[in-house]
Amino acid sequence: MIFRDQLGRDVVIATPPKRIISLVPSQTELLFSLGLDTEVVGITRFCIHPKEWQTTKTRVGGTKKVSLEKAMELCPDLIIANKEENTKSDIEALEKIAPVWISDVNTLEDAKEMITQIGVITAKQEASLQLLLGISNAFAALRKAGRSVLYFIWKDPNYVAGKNTFIDAMLSEAGYDNACTKERYPSLDELGELQPEMIFLSTEPFPFKDGHVEEFKQRFPHSNVMLVDGEMFSWYGSRLQKAPGYFNALVDELAG
Repeated sequence: MIFRDQLGRDVVIATPPKRIISLVPSQTELLFSLGLDTEVVGITRFCIHPKEWQTTKTRVGGTKKVSLEKAMELCPDLIIANKEENTKSDIEALEKIAPVWISDVNTLEDAKEMITQIGVITAKQEASLQLLLGISNAFAALRKAGRSVLYFIWKDPNYVAGKNTFIDAMLSEAGYDNACTKERYPSLDELGELQPEMIFLSTEPFPFKDGHVEEFKQRFPHSNVMLVDGEMFSWYGSRLQKAPGYFNALVDELAG
């Protein structure tokens, strides 16, 4: 059958696929949540959820550097990738091995569409509909934070999440006003002097730790600096069910 991916590409996929490689951690967790344990044969070394798949599935390299040899050995009939997380050169090479369906997720609606499409492709429509219902109910219960924030994703150089990113969409859903008005992931040097109410230090992709909080407090003396779970703000698969509860807990922590 022909399926259109989120880049508008027509991808011919034999359905339902029996041997899937997932190149995106959040989408790997989604496949697990949809009940595709047998069908998923390959993941990346960054696909840490579910934990048991780290030992039971073949790892085909990283998100930015896929082992074409390992991918070929798995004889996949579907490879699931993402525009931002995977490289164009890898995708072009992988297309010679199997059909590659590519997601492009920058908003909550994009994420819901991705979940819907993967449910259809893998013949897991009922499971995907139940997941989407859970996500919608969770987001309906969000309490808005109502604060300005600067969200750091990297250190030395210091990069932040700007507009037209999924992180920005999640900040907006949670009621935060992103102090970064530039698009994508600009460096702090590009932004000038900013003193937002909140500084969020994400646990990924750079692994910010508690020890970094004091350092950023000195740089932003008028801001409340917090370490936050990057998975909750940047994973766009089944983890979206848990994200609103985490966002509400942050609001409670700030109120306390």
